[in-house]
Amino acid sequence: MPAVFLTIDTEFAWRHHAAGLDAATIHTRSVEPAGVGLAWQLAVLARAGLKATFFVDPLPALIYGAEWARRMVEPVLAAGQEVQLHCHPNWIGAVAGDRGAAHGAFELIDLSADRQRVVLARAIDLLMAAGAPRPVAFRAGSYSANDETLCALAALGLAYDSSHNGAHHPWPSAIALDPAQIAPVVRRGVVEVPVTVIEDRPGCWRNFQICALSTREMRAAIDHAAAQDHAAVTIVGHSFELANRAGTAPNRVHVHRFEALCAMLAERRDVAPTCHFADRPALPLGQGDRPLAPDAFRLRWRQAEQLWSTLVAERAA
Repeated sequence: MPAVFLTIDTEFAWRHHAAGLDAATIHTRSVEPAGVGLAWQLAVLARAGLKATFFVDPLPALIYGAEWARRMVEPVLAAGQEVQLHCHPNWIGAVAGDRGAAHGAFELIDLSADRQRVVLARAIDLLMAAGAPRPVAFRAGSYSANDETLCALAALGLAYDSSHNGAHHPWPSAIALDPAQIAPVVRRGVVEVPVTVIEDRPGCWRNFQICALSTREMRAAIDHAAAQDHAAVTIVGHSFELANRAGTAPNRVHVHRFEALCAMLAERRDVAPTCHFADRPALPLGQGDRPLAPDAFRLRWRQAEQLWSTLVAERAA
């Protein structure tokens, strides 16, 4: 049966920093937006009895102080969920209050192999200083990782990476795997656990992300993985994804999707159990798992739903 990795990238959104907002407001709009952020998501997960991984980016602590990393780490651990490592390297070199004028490279793959290792080592130190256990898994910001990233992770003692995303391949998701690769595989000394994709149209991939798939598509993808005995299903969300881009009002379409996703995973726990990377689940490696095939009806339904989300939910004040 597939192991389900329900993952939430938890971070300060750069757009709020670039808008000149202070740390407290950035936290409110990125981590706890509109009452549907981290605390609310943890509560929904608890009611459903699900495990989730929160990939936390600690690098804004370099700019705003360690308190803001702790405010992401502590609630997750208190809820019995796991914290793993996430990072957007552009925070290195950023300056509070300059509206984003100063920053480092936005993509990890734009850094040399040596520089990647330095950035990742610094991020690990900051995450642990915020109270997290030493991470065993990583996801790059914007899925921006390559084979050099995997080598750096292995050298730093991490066991898993979850940056390969066929919908964003070959840039910025630049690990040299097939875009349709969804089964975990050993690569460059770590186990790569790709983000699950479905086939949107022939040869066109769409990642299993709450803001990207309809409830129908999510249900179909999970049931497909269970029926075909896939090794894993890897789902992506964000701390800010259930609110509008301003972080000031819920996006009702995305909120409904998250609630429906948690309900369907709870119903399917016997055939598709959620797990933590720290559980070191026994993952079959190198299987030939294939993404869910295209379906015109599911596609049209999601397009209509996305239009509603853009025109109505995303414009809520």
